Amino acid sequence: MSETNNELRTLRQRLQDAETYLRLDDLRDRRIELEDIVAQPDLWDDTDRAKKVSQELAEITEDINLYNVLTSQLEEAETFLELLEEEPDPGLKEESGALLLSVAATLDELEMRSLFMGEHDESDAVCHIQSGEGGTEAQDWAEMLFRMYQRWSEHQGLAMETTSVSVGTEAGISSAEFIIRGRRAYGKLQSEHGVHRLVRISPFNKQANRHTSFASMHVVPFFEEVSDEVIIDETEIRIDTFRSSGAGGQHVNVTDSAVRITHLPSGIVVSCQNERSQHQNKDRCLQMLASRLLDLQRKQREQDLANISGETQNVGFGSQIRSYVMQPYQMVKDLRTNFEVGAVDSVLNGEINGFIEAYLRWLRSGRPDL
Repeated sequence: MSETNNELRTLRQRLQDAETYLRLDDLRDRRIELEDIVAQPDLWDDTDRAKKVSQELAEITEDINLYNVLTSQLEEAETFLELLEEEPDPGLKEESGALLLSVAATLDELEMRSLFMGEHDESDAVCHIQSGEGGTEAQDWAEMLFRMYQRWSEHQGLAMETTSVSVGTEAGISSAEFIIRGRRAYGKLQSEHGVHRLVRISPFNKQANRHTSFASMHVVPFFEEVSDEVIIDETEIRIDTFRSSGAGGQHVNVTDSAVRITHLPSGIVVSCQNERSQHQNKDRCLQMLASRLLDLQRKQREQDLANISGETQNVGFGSQIRSYVMQPYQMVKDLRTNFEVGAVDSVLNGEINGFIEAYLRWLRSGRPDL
């Protein structure tokens, strides 16, 4: 019983800490403000503002409700323990133990939220997967990564909007562009930005030789509106149209509705083929281009500061971040945080939250390995 009491005290302290990092008093005040705004009859005259207000209110309410539920559950667990002290009951003991485990798991999830410190962590994420050198092997690996993020987004209850996929020559894909929408999508997926390395027995080689493949994942925050921080000069972009080949019914297969935009100064290329019209595809491309250009500007500022201070800081897109080894042993290891697991199949099936949390903790600790 003393062990259970100690566990309950620990959970109480963790919940008290949550009240601090959630800034619960500020959230409650902000909820009152937002509820007043939502009650205004002319709110939906400005649809974009109404959506932002409604989303912020929903997110704040979610945090407050979760805290309240945890408080109630801990009070219920305390009541169980008081009853057990008066009269031992195996069934009640089992129920209280399960309740404490549930509270601990929810607090683990809640504590993750304290790790999101970036300006755009709450944003949706624009993602681009590109196969590396190696032909069919690398293209197959790119498709495996694409599927891994599809599964992960499903597990997280996030929406994945595929904007463009380039099919490989024999198998897999050469590239894919997609947007993952939902709370903290970018905050989580920033951990995936970089080069991913796969070691396995080649399924395309008759000699069954071990083969190493590379594919890159590029992740930036998504901006629903083309930001004022980025001015896209029409004279600096090339717009190409082509026939869509993805899902979407007959319409996309009989018109040149797909759009590819090349930003000539930077060489950034974005494409979209899943919208119903060429105009919609162009608008989506411009949104994704603005996001990529903002990220490029941010990285340039970081590099300039590093040059001034004399630091050597790798902010490029070519650094290898993670190895997935299927032969001669089973292991996935992140080379920045040293977090590793042996269940390769589960990782490729979207179970990457351990890597995400390890990266966020490493990031918050000041990147001690850099």
